[in-house]
Amino acid sequence: MKRILGIGVVALSVAFMAGSSFAAVDAAALYKAKCSPCHGAEGVGTAMAPAHRGNKFIKDSTPAQITAVIRNGREGAAKHYKQFPIGMPAQKSLSDEQVAALVAYLKTLAAK
Repeated sequence: MKRILGIGVVALSVAFMAGSSFAAVDAAALYKAKCSPCHGAEGVGTAMAPAHRGNKFIKDSTPAQITAVIRNGREGAAKHYKQFPIGMPAQKSLSDEQVAALVAYLKTLAAK
């Protein structure tokens, strides 16, 4: 009986840890923290960076293309929107799950 109870406790612990590591990313909160300082709340754009809301590049691009911009940035000669003072800095610290969530969130903003 003790052995079954011990196995049950271990199984529950493993299930809990696995479930918490696969928690969904709150894309809206991540966008607010990482993107909105330059791109504005709700993606409406600022004097620093273009709007994501209704953005043609985001609408027309594949998730892989958007991911590449997030990961590698666009500065210097690669800068896409020349009218803004700075380019897009590379976001190397974001996990793959965070980037995927941001890309999906950006697609929803671009569709508005």
